[in-house]
Amino acid sequence: MKIALLGYGRMGKVIERIALERGHEIVLKKDQDSNYDGLENADVAIDFSIPDAAVSNISECFKTNVPVVSGTTGWLEHYEEMVALCQDTKGGFIYASNFSLGVNIFFELNSYLAKMMTNLKQYKVSMEEIHHTQKLDAPSGTAISLANGIIENSDYTKWTMDTAQNDEIHIDAKRIENIPGTHSVFYDSEVDQIEIKHTAHSREGFALGAVVAAEWLQGKKGVFTMKDVLNLNSK
Repeated sequence: MKIALLGYGRMGKVIERIALERGHEIVLKKDQDSNYDGLENADVAIDFSIPDAAVSNISECFKTNVPVVSGTTGWLEHYEEMVALCQDTKGGFIYASNFSLGVNIFFELNSYLAKMMTNLKQYKVSMEEIHHTQKLDAPSGTAISLANGIIENSDYTKWTMDTAQNDEIHIDAKRIENIPGTHSVFYDSEVDQIEIKHTAHSREGFALGAVVAAEWLQGKKGVFTMKDVLNLNSK
């Protein structure tokens, strides 16, 4: 499979190594100072860029008829535009806030726990996410996905990084050097605390998941999620 890498920072380099180990070819390594020459030769593109570049990268893929996997966060106010463009161009698209297999299992666990806790009003939910200092957006896309998973399965209506009201989930976002990603969900009452937590030890899991998603997406048309890739929709 021929892969275009849109974004060639730390994650892009890990994705490149894993893709090559799995027998794929890299036909484009785009950073902020280069153009899209070679994109037309790709079977699929993987976008791990920056928030300001993601929409342009994804749009260019659809216009070039190249399916795209995007793990860039911080641009989701334009997500519906990209979905519409994908449909208009009959493209293929997967966006995920996190491609790690473990995190996607954690998403399912988080949603299930939220359902269990709905009627236990003595517990108040909050969240914490910790990432490396190079991460540009806060809270993380993964934290937002976790919060939305709770909102969809409870009486909470929104998340906030400020002081939370009764119907809000407080997210504490911390930036610490050399932390790939840690996400915790807390349910606190006066007598105890329930905590679920995912800790990434390296970028390897994110990169492998993105390459697996690209392998799955090749030749497909439509808008998909990691639930489709991992066959979790029927669970």
